[in-house]
Amino acid sequence: MTALTDTERVTTRKLKGRARRAITLSTKITPQELALITAASEADGRALGEWVREVLLKEIHSPSIALGVDHLMTEIVGLQIFLTNALTSVVCGDRISAEQYDELMRNVKANKRRAAREVIAQYIAERQEESRD
Repeated sequence: MTALTDTERVTTRKLKGRARRAITLSTKITPQELALITAASEADGRALGEWVREVLLKEIHSPSIALGVDHLMTEIVGLQIFLTNALTSVVCGDRISAEQYDELMRNVKANKRRAAREVIAQYIAERQEESRD
């Protein structure tokens, strides 16, 4: 992003408990990116500039060790794999042994990241298809 201007406009309007915003940032985006960003700001009920500003500031203030969507999706998919496999036995009236449980947990840990990447890729493909319509 490039700073375009840092000039302060003189106004008589009183600001509501905040410093005057006097610097403008700019970046280039594609028409598709603009459509996605505009839709997100409208869904949030905010003007485009305010929404972009809030997203940028939230990113700066979020802790660097915070869990991202990919991490959360990995754990959700891991839970889905675990529940699907564990409940299949229960629904069929079977019990699983301690060894089977341990194997199930190893399977979940080994496969949850790959499965989560597949789910995320599927969501991205669906979103791109919807944006083309």
